[in-house]
Amino acid sequence: MDELKGEIKSAALKRFGSGWAWLCTSAGTLSVCSTPNQDNPLMTGEGVPILGVDVWEHAYYKKFGPARGDYVDSWWNVINWDKVSEIFDKSNF
Repeated sequence: MDELKGEIKSAALKRFGSGWAWLCTSAGTLSVCSTPNQDNPLMTGEGVPILGVDVWEHAYYKKFGPARGDYVDSWWNVINWDKVSEIFDKSNF
C-alpha cells in the first residue's frame, strides 16, 4: 500500500498545472498514470480508471494552498474502497 501511495503521489506532483492522477486496470493488472486537464485513461488507452485524484487547484488550494502533496496525503482518508473494489471487479470481465 505504501508503494501505491508513493506512485500516485508522484504522478499527482509531477502533473504540471491541472489534471488527474489515476489508478487504472487493464486485463486485471493495476497501473498508475496521470492525465492533463479533463483527459482520462480511457481517452489515452492506458486502462480503465478505478480511482482518481483531482489535482486541479480548485480541489485543494483553499484548504492546502500550494501544498499539493499534503492534499494528496489527506485524500487517502476519504476513499470509498468498497466502491473502488466494485469498479475493479466490473472492469475485469
